[in-house]
Amino acid sequence: MPINPWRLRLLCELETLGTVRAVAEAVHQSASSVSQQLSLLESEAGTHLIERTGRSVRLTPNGHLLARRGRAILDAMTEAMAELHAVDNEPTGMVQVASFQSAIHSLVVPTVAALRKEHPAVEVRIEELEPNESSNALLRGHVDAIITTEDVFEAPMRSEFDVVPLLTDSIVLVLPPGHPATRHETVDLATLADESWTFEPEGLYMSSLATQLCRAAGFEPRIICRFNSYLIALQHIEAGGSIALLPELAVDRRYNVVTRELRPAYRRQVVGAVRSTSATRAAVRVVVDRLREAAAGLPGSADEELHP
Repeated sequence: MPINPWRLRLLCELETLGTVRAVAEAVHQSASSVSQQLSLLESEAGTHLIERTGRSVRLTPNGHLLARRGRAILDAMTEAMAELHAVDNEPTGMVQVASFQSAIHSLVVPTVAALRKEHPAVEVRIEELEPNESSNALLRGHVDAIITTEDVFEAPMRSEFDVVPLLTDSIVLVLPPGHPATRHETVDLATLADESWTFEPEGLYMSSLATQLCRAAGFEPRIICRFNSYLIALQHIEAGGSIALLPELAVDRRYNVVTRELRPAYRRQVVGAVRSTSATRAAVRVVVDRLREAAAGLPGSADEELHP
């Protein structure tokens, strides 16, 4: 009996998410329906894929093997469908890209604009995701390419991906014009312990990082604003209401703010990544190539570091 691709995807989801309930929520089905589909998959495969212990489940060695192979099979099916619809070897199909906020306007939007003219048969869909969320979405096959930070990749996860260096992004201090700290080229965070701060909502990447940096400097930041939008944060800083730690990519020069490097400097590596099994798909390749080209025009690009 042939293996049903939908059931195979459910098994891949189960390996990533760990519970039938979580898979059910992810695919918008009931837990009993997911369990039934996984049982049918075991019949199709002719082997036990799942061990049930009380209310918990875990994959057998054969289950893990099929899940790993399954991701490659599902990617190959997507690639085959794209090739069937290709005209004169022109890249075609939909590529779903996930990125953190500050890279969307600086990297993803220029990439999509270039692709729209050069490869109109490639449709790019964009989703904003935090770095740790995007890597999981890529692993699960929910997106085809991501822009994230290198620190989110664990060793087992890295083996599943092709990772492309894009640029080095500094975390900078963002100040209103005339702030005393603007008189210095670099700023020691410890001198800003009494300031009012704007942060992202709790639990998000930059909120956690900014908190970590302030605590390392010896103080607990007095946070008076939390914004999801960097543009709102910049508007508040421009008005003199607060200061912030932001990625340099996030600082829109339309706002009248001043940036200063930290002392010591803090920089993060921005990378693109695709699943190794989908890296040869023409539409995915062209998206990654255009992302690298967009990054090459920004300060701290990987090309700039290789050719100073």
